Amino acid sequence: MPQTIRIENADLMVEVSTLGAEMQSLKTTDGRDWLWNGDTAWWTGRSPILFPIVGKAPGDRLAVNGQIYPMAQHGIARRREFSLVEQTSNACRHELVSNAETRAVYPFDFRLTLEHCLEGRKLSVTATVENIGEPPLPFGIGFHPAFRWPLPGAENKRHAVMLDNGAEPGVVQLEDGLIGRTLPTSPFTAGRLDLAHSLFDNDALIFPEGAGTGLTFGADGGPRLSFTFENLPNIALWQKPGAPFLCIEPWHGMAAHAGGTAELVERPYTVALAAGDEMRFGFTVEING
Repeated sequence: MPQTIRIENADLMVEVSTLGAEMQSLKTTDGRDWLWNGDTAWWTGRSPILFPIVGKAPGDRLAVNGQIYPMAQHGIARRREFSLVEQTSNACRHELVSNAETRAVYPFDFRLTLEHCLEGRKLSVTATVENIGEPPLPFGIGFHPAFRWPLPGAENKRHAVMLDNGAEPGVVQLEDGLIGRTLPTSPFTAGRLDLAHSLFDNDALIFPEGAGTGLTFGADGGPRLSFTFENLPNIALWQKPGAPFLCIEPWHGMAAHAGGTAELVERPYTVALAAGDEMRFGFTVEING
């Protein structure tokens, strides 16, 4: 059975489940929870890890050198039990190592480590992927944390996402969950996107490149969450239409192209990791307010 462990410092408290090494809560010491609570009426996820694919595969089938394997949206890791390998008062580390069950759907040997660490009002979440097999390890990886919208204490305030680089990145449209055409205009103006539920009527907003390495999700004159990203060039914003949360999703990898191949190595931004190598990905969120 999954177990939930707690880490904390003088400012924050975080709970993490061994199922998917998924964060369950992110609270400030005043008791406010900034993370979505997984209400089944909307979406049961809270902060899943996406591995070895991000997004959908055509027909939920993944091809590796022409061999077809079943692969649900966002991969296998979020549905697997991780092992807790280290815990201190303010940090914890979980890992998932390939086994016969994972190789039946993803025929590679890997170690996926997920670490949560608190420092002041900052939470850092880091994923490390290691190739413990012989052939190159192809994969995509991403984070899918959902935060309350409106943010605690900002119920009547306008919310926005603001890019640190002030850019107006291009956005792609999903077609049955697969990457479709690039839309003619960016929803950002000078790096700012005023949030409205209608933005998500046609699924997620996906920015393959140009969104930069940091952004802020916040309320005008109210609390805000400031993010920085490491080795995660793709950004998505998503909510189930009308739901009281916003997912801020940094990725290295995206869904397959609509009308394209099911081959894993052909998916956008797929990594090919050499035998014995490892690669690190992560995000940090700081709570202000």
